Amino acid sequence: MFNPTTRLIVIGAVHIAQPLVPLARALGVEVVIVDPREAFATEERFGDTKIVQEWPEEALPALGLDASTAVAVLSHDKKIDDPALISALRSDAFYVGALGSKKTHAKRAERLLAAGVPPADIARIHAPIGLDIGALDVSEIALSIMTEIAAVQRGKDVTRT
Repeated sequence: MFNPTTRLIVIGAVHIAQPLVPLARALGVEVVIVDPREAFATEERFGDTKIVQEWPEEALPALGLDASTAVAVLSHDKKIDDPALISALRSDAFYVGALGSKKTHAKRAERLLAAGVPPADIARIHAPIGLDIGALDVSEIALSIMTEIAAVQRGKDVTRT
């Protein structure tokens, strides 16, 4: 029996997504970008990567997030990120990560709690996204994200202290 292909759903066609997409693809990961903003989610920026120009709350259920799916929430816009996180946390996605500082994540957690997301689900969010490798630029942040996704997929403990 073959393992299903790992999928990475990238929420937000932002600058970090530009090195993340080719890195993920080089690792054999299928990538889908979700961003309703046509100025960001373009073929010019992401080549032949599948782009869904819809709001996450519409796109994610249609994509069918399952146990072989990782979700990286990167837009840094709560109108995009919060609905994406709510959808991802309702799914069987093995990884849900979100960009932002610890302070940003604390505010995000408050909003998600107010929206009815259980604390145990909020605890599933890897935030700040990526392993702490001391990343200095977007390429290193992309590397830290893919490293954390691989570690989680392989059952490694990446608990933050």
